[in-house]
Amino acid sequence: MTTAIVADDEDLPRAELVRMLGQAWPALQIVAECEHGPAAIEALDTHRPDIAFLDIRMPGRSGLDVARAASGRCHVVFTTAYDSHAVEAFEAGAVDYLLKPIDAARLAQAVQRLQARLGGAAPVPDLDAVVDQLALRLQGRAAAEAPPLRWISASAGDIVKLFAIDEVLFFQSDEKYTRVVTAGDEAHVRKPLRELMTGLDAERWWQVHRGVVVRADRIAGAVRDDMGRITLHLKDHAETLPVSQAYAWRFKPM
Repeated sequence: MTTAIVADDEDLPRAELVRMLGQAWPALQIVAECEHGPAAIEALDTHRPDIAFLDIRMPGRSGLDVARAASGRCHVVFTTAYDSHAVEAFEAGAVDYLLKPIDAARLAQAVQRLQARLGGAAPVPDLDAVVDQLALRLQGRAAAEAPPLRWISASAGDIVKLFAIDEVLFFQSDEKYTRVVTAGDEAHVRKPLRELMTGLDAERWWQVHRGVVVRADRIAGAVRDDMGRITLHLKDHAETLPVSQAYAWRFKPM
C-alpha cells in the first residue's frame, strides 16, 4: 500500500488536497495531515511515507526544510501559491509541484508521475541540490516582489499614525486588521499579517504564533508553564505574547 503525508498550515487547502487525492488516487493512504513543518518532520519519522505533499510556506519549518529531511527517504510534491515561472526548473526534475488552487487535471498528472516512479522502483532522489536551487529562486522572487518595510501607516480611530519599522515591537492579527504595537503606542492596519510579513526581515522578525510576529531583539525572555505552554516577555512593553507549539523550537535552550 502506498502511503503519504499532507502538510499545509491552512486547514481548508489541506482538507481540499486530501479530498482531491481521494478521488485521483483512491488506493493512496494518507497517514498524517500536518499543520506545520515540525509535525511533518515528525510524521516522516513516525510513518515513513512513500510520498510527502508539502506546502512551501509553513510555520516552524518550511516545506523546503521538510523536503531536506525527506531527501532520500520519500518522493516529494510541493504545493505552492507561486506561479509556474518560479518553479519551472522542477517540472521534469526530482520533485513535482502543484499550483494553488490545485487543478484536478494537474493533480492527475502528478499522480501519474508518482505512480510511474513508484512502479518502476526508481530510487528515492537526493533532494538537497534541487531544494537549494528552489530556495534561491524563491528568495530572489520574494526580494523583487516585496521591498522591505520602512514605515507603517496605521489608524487609531480617525487618526492616522506613522511608525518607523524599528519602533514596532510586534504585529498581532486582530480580526480583519493587524495590530501594530510600539513601546508606547498602538494602531491598526488593514493588511493581513501574512501580507505584512513579506516585507519583514525574517532574521529580525520572528513569527511565534499564527497571529503574532515579534521583533526578536525586543524579547526579554520566554517562560514555560507546567503544561509546556510558552509565553514571551518583552523588554519595552508589559504585554505578554503566546508562543504556539509550531514555534516552540525557537526557544529551546542551546
